[in-house]
Amino acid sequence: MLSMRDCLDYCDITDDEVALIAEHEGIPDVAAAQVACGLVQTPEGVLLLSRYMADLVDRAERTGQVDKAVRARAVIARFIADHPTTH
Repeated sequence: MLSMRDCLDYCDITDDEVALIAEHEGIPDVAAAQVACGLVQTPEGVLLLSRYMADLVDRAERTGQVDKAVRARAVIARFIADHPTTH
């Protein structure tokens, strides 16, 4: 049986990225990892995942959660560096 870590390593996504996707979609981390693993396989999917994460930054900034926005921006920067496409 594959562990969550095995899946994340296979898909080249991080726990932090999964956590942002899970929060955006309102789903458990395991489900978010499955969604991300599928989406990260295409440029369109990478752009969609980037948009999910950027939405959370926007939401955090609107609600005055500056620390959360800063952390999410760092996660997005790493995601974009790891999954280059036209952003």
